[in-house]
Formats: sequence, structure tokens, C-alpha cells
Amino acid sequence: MKPSIEQLESLLALKRYERPEEGYWQDFLGEFHHRQRQQAVANTGIAGLWNRVTSWFADVRPSGWAYGAGLAYATATIALFVIPRGTEVENQPAAPVNYQVVPSPAEPVEQLEQLDLSPETQGSVGEQVF
Repeated sequence: MKPSIEQLESLLALKRYERPEEGYWQDFLGEFHHRQRQQAVANTGIAGLWNRVTSWFADVRPSGWAYGAGLAYATATIALFVIPRGTEVENQPAAPVNYQVVPSPAEPVEQLEQLDLSPETQGSVGEQVF
């Protein structure tokens, strides 16, 4: 049943003069601060750390778990490729270096003379003439 406007007005007029007893707000404020201090003390130390960690894990959504698992998988894969394995490398015995320059079998000028650069052969090998 929905109250009428007259009923609401009479109820508000009746409640207008009601006041809490003397010292109510001071007691309320004292209790509030006392609860805040108790909660702050409970959040310190190992028990407080445990409460924060469990509440954090409880607040993580399933998509967060999926992102975390993907990130862990990527990190493990990168670590597998980046971290060097414990393989031993055998040192080869040192060999003397030969500093002699060996001449090429054909002279570059002879190679250029063998090329046919005449205008009739242009474009026959796929070149384009512009």
C-alpha cells in the first residue's frame, strides 16, 4: 500500500521534533574511530598481508586470470630462448693465417668485353626501354 501525501506530511511533522539523546553523536564518532583503528591494526603484519592477498585474488576476474596465464606463458617461452644453456664450446687449435693474395682467374676488362651491350640486344633479357 502506497502512503498518501497527507500521511507523509503528518509523519514528517511528527519526526521533525525528534532528536537523538545528548551525546549520541560523540558516542557514534568515538565508536566509528575505534572501529577504524581496529581495522587498521588488523591490516598490519602477516595476517593483514594475508587478508590483502586473498582479497586481491578474490577480486580478479576470469579475464585477468587468462591475461596472467598468457603473460606467464610468454615469459617462460622468452626465457627458454634467451637464457643460455650450459653447453661447453670446444676451442679449435689456432692455425696460421695465409696472407697471400691470390689473383682472380679472369681480368675484369676481359669480362666486360664479353658482354654484348649493342643497341640491338637491349630489352631482349627483360629490360625495359623508356
